Amino acid sequence: MGVKIAVVGGGSTYTPELIEGFHSRRGRLPVDELVLHDVDDERLEVVGGLARRILQKHEWPGTLVVTRDRERALDGASFVIVQLRVGGQAARLVDETLPLEFGCIGQETTGPGGFAKALRTVPVVLDIAEETERRGARGAWLIDFTNPVGIVMQALLDHGHRAIGLCNSAMGFQRKFAQLLDVGPERVSLDHVGLNHLTWERAVHVDGEDRLPELIERAAGEIASDIGLPVDLIRLLHAVPSYYLRYFYATDEVLREQVSGGKRSRAEEVMEIERGLLEMYRDPGLTEKPALLERRGGAYYSEAAAQLIASLQADTGDQQVVDIRNDGALPDLPDDAVVEIPARVGAGGAQADSLAALAPEMLGLVQQVKAYERLAVRAAVDGDRAAALKALLANPLVGQYKIAKPLLNALLEANRAHLPRFFKD
Repeated sequence: MGVKIAVVGGGSTYTPELIEGFHSRRGRLPVDELVLHDVDDERLEVVGGLARRILQKHEWPGTLVVTRDRERALDGASFVIVQLRVGGQAARLVDETLPLEFGCIGQETTGPGGFAKALRTVPVVLDIAEETERRGARGAWLIDFTNPVGIVMQALLDHGHRAIGLCNSAMGFQRKFAQLLDVGPERVSLDHVGLNHLTWERAVHVDGEDRLPELIERAAGEIASDIGLPVDLIRLLHAVPSYYLRYFYATDEVLREQVSGGKRSRAEEVMEIERGLLEMYRDPGLTEKPALLERRGGAYYSEAAAQLIASLQADTGDQQVVDIRNDGALPDLPDDAVVEIPARVGAGGAQADSLAALAPEMLGLVQQVKAYERLAVRAAVDGDRAAALKALLANPLVGQYKIAKPLLNALLEANRAHLPRFFKD
């Protein structure tokens, strides 16, 4: 018997990628009903139309429902995927540009831009989770792909929801390392540790043997180029940082690039790509995801999401990188801290084995960012301005009071329409 999957934010241009991921795993993951929900009528119609054509092409036996009715979407759903963007790309553009006026990096998941996104997003996702508990199937899972995943997941698990967070970065590294080592990706497993968008690859196991020293020896230059960090740093750490650590390890360099005006913001690039994608999606002859979708970002998202849900449903116990409670996996971090680590995924959720302690240079940064994340959750849930200011003070990419106070006021005002908890009067 199949399951019902609801996609909240089904009008996203990512959705065709997700559709193909489900189709390719229909042997392991039989889906009776797939529901695409969105609040944007036009996007829902366009993306839903392409989704229907893709599924018809593959003679998919299930039912596809496209609806603005969230209650209808969540009723009886076993899995609810959340992939929404509160405020759309216009809000993202503010996240990436407004911090620059205060001498801070502009980015949609990290730094003050990611903080603003968390304030907009956390209350909405918590509301969806509460409704899923009321309307979803017994034991329904909420799968969060909505950024900032680490903060959103901290809020979800702090409030007792049945949820697992997901990022595609580990799968990207797995594929890259497999290519460099000339082996199949399925043979590669990673010691991927840290917080969402703040992770390091400490080992690359192929058939149980750690091949990371070999990769650093002969391919550190190529890896460094991919993540935008110096070769010497990789060798110093004896680990491969995620691309997002560039914002912490090369802050001044990134900020100079952003304020130089030498290139458009990522938000502007994505807006243009999305306009092109939606125009393509309107073509009634299109029955597969277009190549342009690869430029949208989120590579391997469909694989990661479909694999996670298939493993939860089939109780396979295979290892995947997910965002979950620490529960003793990483020493020196509290059990209730949400971390991004490898875990075995089965019907009962994701269970991690004990991992080696983080090196001091990693642990210090993780602890500071986790403190920021907890304060951001409190600020978002309660509309607490004091907690919000403390969050920016704790954020390594802000830190100074003379910057944090006016920056907070500007962020709140720019997002006023999406932050009713901060403007109750």
